[in-house]
Amino acid sequence: MNIVIREAVFTDLRNLAELFDLYRQFYEQEPDFELAYQFLTSRFKNSESTILVAEDSHLGLIGFCQLYPTFCSVEAAPIYSLYDLFVLPDARKLGAGRQLLLAAEVRALADGKARLDLTTAKTNLPAQTLYESLGWQRDEIFYAYNKRPKH
Repeated sequence: MNIVIREAVFTDLRNLAELFDLYRQFYEQEPDFELAYQFLTSRFKNSESTILVAEDSHLGLIGFCQLYPTFCSVEAAPIYSLYDLFVLPDARKLGAGRQLLLAAEVRALADGKARLDLTTAKTNLPAQTLYESLGWQRDEIFYAYNKRPKH
C-alpha cells in the first residue's frame, strides 16, 4: 500500500462525503449522503475547516481528518479542534490513521496553533491506543459537557 496524505480539494468532496457519511454512522447517525455532502461542501466553500485525506493509489480515499480552527482562552492562543478522524474499516491497521494524525500535527505547527484537541468515545479503545502512542495526553482533570439549546 502506498498511502499519501494531502489536503482535500473541491473535486474530492463527493468521495469524501461517502467517508464522512460512514463516520457519522459510526457515531450512530442515520445514513444521509446528501447531508454529509452539503455539510462538507459548506465547510470547504467557507474555509471553515481544513480536511486532510489519506489516499491509496489503488483504493482511492481511505480516510480523512477534519481540523477546525478555534482558540484557547486560557492559553490566549489559536488551536485546532481535530473533530473528525475516520479510516475505512478495511483499510485500518495500514497506518493511515497514524499518518493523518502526524500530518495534522505538522499542519498545526505550520499554521501557528498552540495545540490540537480531540475527543473520542470512551469505548473507542483502538483510537485511544493510537492517540496515546503518538503522545496525545488524555485529560484526567476536566469533564466535557454539552447541551442543546431549547427552542
